[in-house]
Amino acid sequence: MFNIFKKHVNLLQCGLYQGMTDRHSHVLFGVDDGSPDIEHSLRILAAMENAGLKELWVTPHIMEDCPNKTAHLKDVFGRLQSVYTGNIRLRLAAEYMIDNLFLKRLAEKDLLVMEDNMVLLETSTWSSPYNLSGIIGQVLSHGFNPVLAHPERYRYMKMEDYRKLKSYGVKFQLNYPSLVGFYGSGQREKSLEMMKEDMYDFIGTDCHNYRSLNHILQTKKLFPQDVEALRRILEKNA
Repeated sequence: MFNIFKKHVNLLQCGLYQGMTDRHSHVLFGVDDGSPDIEHSLRILAAMENAGLKELWVTPHIMEDCPNKTAHLKDVFGRLQSVYTGNIRLRLAAEYMIDNLFLKRLAEKDLLVMEDNMVLLETSTWSSPYNLSGIIGQVLSHGFNPVLAHPERYRYMKMEDYRKLKSYGVKFQLNYPSLVGFYGSGQREKSLEMMKEDMYDFIGTDCHNYRSLNHILQTKKLFPQDVEALRRILEKNA
């Protein structure tokens, strides 16, 4: 356990990465703006395993500008599994931008999901999709459970918006980099406020490459109260 009298620690020092499940990453190679090739993916996985990660969900982008097909992603994932010889449990889902392509895939029930039919969703950083609450209703009516990726990054959302989404049954996934200032002080403050209200259900690194992973794991910006809040999130899924 880290020294509680130190002002700041990182994710490695506090011990929470050991045995953690990372719910959001772009480690699958050659399919989006994440890992460019299989060698890079293996390098990331080796670093994650060395740091103690237990389980990793690879969640490539699917959106109109990046229209990955389910069959193709399954094929690439199979290739990664075939060469990875480490101990991290690899799982495949996807991160769906809420756009017309998502609505089409939803209607066809052609979605890559986590356990309990949980589907990872994102929106534009700056503006809400038209009729977001109605779309959430469609997701639920089709038998899927929505998980909103990195809600703290949506600049148009206020605390009342988050509370409304939670009342609909939407789960929230914290981007750990938000908490350590990776996207700016505004996103850090928002994530802290949301943690105080116990809004988060999952944690993800949103790792895109080896360099960003090192930055995410080593940045020392966690106070003891931050660590305890992260621990409470992880305990929800223990």
